[in-house]
Amino acid sequence: MRKPDFMIIGGMKCATSTLHDQLAEQPGFFMSTPKEPNYFSDDVVFANGEDWYWGLFDQGVDAAFVGESSTHYTKFPTYPKTIDRIMDYGLGNSKFIYVIRHPIDRLVSHYIHEWSQGVISCDIDAAIKKHSELIDYSRYYFQIKHYLERFGAEQMLLVFFERLASDPQPELERICDFLGYSNKPAWNFDMERKNVSSERIRKFPLYNLLVESQVMASLRRTLVPRSLRDRVKQKLTMNERPVLSSNSLTSLQEIFDKDLELLGKLIDCELSCESYKQNVLNKQASRFAAA
Repeated sequence: MRKPDFMIIGGMKCATSTLHDQLAEQPGFFMSTPKEPNYFSDDVVFANGEDWYWGLFDQGVDAAFVGESSTHYTKFPTYPKTIDRIMDYGLGNSKFIYVIRHPIDRLVSHYIHEWSQGVISCDIDAAIKKHSELIDYSRYYFQIKHYLERFGAEQMLLVFFERLASDPQPELERICDFLGYSNKPAWNFDMERKNVSSERIRKFPLYNLLVESQVMASLRRTLVPRSLRDRVKQKLTMNERPVLSSNSLTSLQEIFDKDLELLGKLIDCELSCESYKQNVLNKQASRFAAA
């Protein structure tokens, strides 16, 4: 039985899929399929039992490093049992990589994702009032403090989406160094980006049959002119990124600034919504201090 050595617990819509795939390409790494088992968070998945979960890593028995990437593990308070279950499964010595991005950017991408899934149908200003998770999942200190209270700071690494996007090779090296990887990893710049919110098609009745089915995809390409397919896709895609009202922005910045201030103290970096992008790009380290 092989257990994971580390978990990417990045915030939803923070390039965890890309990082998962990049690590999977490095010699000596094995990453789970599915990428997000969400085993310790979701009761329905947890009901599959431990044999199911350990089975995800059977093919990685000879790998030096084995990992998985479940964003639900940092979705408090939606999934309150996550850490207790991780501890109960003897994974208290695992390492955790927490990937974050500007909290408002993440919130907007999350909104687009939920819109495309048909979960949210109202505009973004109404959504932040009706769906508290849009805000909660961008409160990074609130999320990570649960881990810091149970695990040592040396087991945690904070990764900024913005640095991963602007200078991925040194960030990948830093992540692998944190994991104890002795070789030099290589970022694959030809790899296609995964799970891009702005490219998502809004789900509709018979979506799985008409869009996900390989047979139907082949028939569409053969029988439906490209121009018509493009017009239909455009109608089902959010073509313009939603814009928050000034009142919503002010309210969100107040909430996130309080959270970012506490997070910044943990990594010795001044953080606020206004200074976030400039400061994280200039920050050379992002290891957590002891909580």
